[in-house]
Amino acid sequence: MINYQTDEERAEAIKKWWKENGISVVAGVVVGLGAIFGWRAWNDHRDSVGQQASAAFEQLLASAETGDAPSALAQSKLLAEEYSSTTYAALAALVEARVEIEEGNLVGARAALERVVSDSPDPGLTGIAVLRLARVLIASGDLEAAAAVVEKHEDVAGFAGAFAAIRGDVAKAQGRTSEARSAWQDALAAGAPDPERLRLKLDDLPPAG
Repeated sequence: MINYQTDEERAEAIKKWWKENGISVVAGVVVGLGAIFGWRAWNDHRDSVGQQASAAFEQLLASAETGDAPSALAQSKLLAEEYSSTTYAALAALVEARVEIEEGNLVGARAALERVVSDSPDPGLTGIAVLRLARVLIASGDLEAAAAVVEKHEDVAGFAGAFAAIRGDVAKAQGRTSEARSAWQDALAAGAPDPERLRLKLDDLPPAG
């Protein structure tokens, strides 16, 4: 510690230090304040976007529930274009696919579900979209594409049983009875949803061998 003999010496030392370091100190304060205010502004913007996306999604749900397909599809398009960075865009595409199926438009449903599969930031939503996409592809008669999309995404956690059930459906549609049986049994063992339906499918198969 430096001992100054007089207040004048202390004042001169402070002036010298400030002359040498003042600019860097001010710059550091400015940068720090800029980071703080920038972070707050970003959070405010993100919250605002989230609220707007939530409101648009609620309108989409209301339109879908009342059977107003044109309005629902328009809202889904808005969410895809304006709020693609939010989870609401993926949720909207799932609703859009349901609306398209109800309208008998499997091509439109496929396109909506493919958007979720390729763009969703949420693995859970991706898994749901893969299952629904596979069912749409099966209904469209594109069995190979259904099997391929499940195989490509079979590592999504929590969907092993449901994916195995889809593989069984594809195998059955292709006439591969033994593979269908094996896949459905795997699905039951993995805790697939709707196990009673799977057991009925197994019972409807011809005896093994």
